[in-house]
Amino acid sequence: MKTNKTQNKEVIVLIKSLEKMEMIVSKNKSLSWDGWNVVELIKSPSAVYKANGARINGVWYIKNIFNVEHDGWKVPSKYTE
Repeated sequence: MKTNKTQNKEVIVLIKSLEKMEMIVSKNKSLSWDGWNVVELIKSPSAVYKANGARINGVWYIKNIFNVEHDGWKVPSKYTE
């Protein structure tokens, strides 16, 4: 695992292993798979005003997609702690 800081000071971790990413997704109910990409859905009434807001079954979520890259997935460290 490799960590980086983003502009908003959130720590990002590089997950290189599919098995590790599968374990992370299985342990977090806010994460799911969309093909090879990982989707994070966070329930939020203010999501209606966000560019990444998504309405699913009548409920608003903030939707973030962690795309698989050539070296793995870059996800927030909160999912690896």
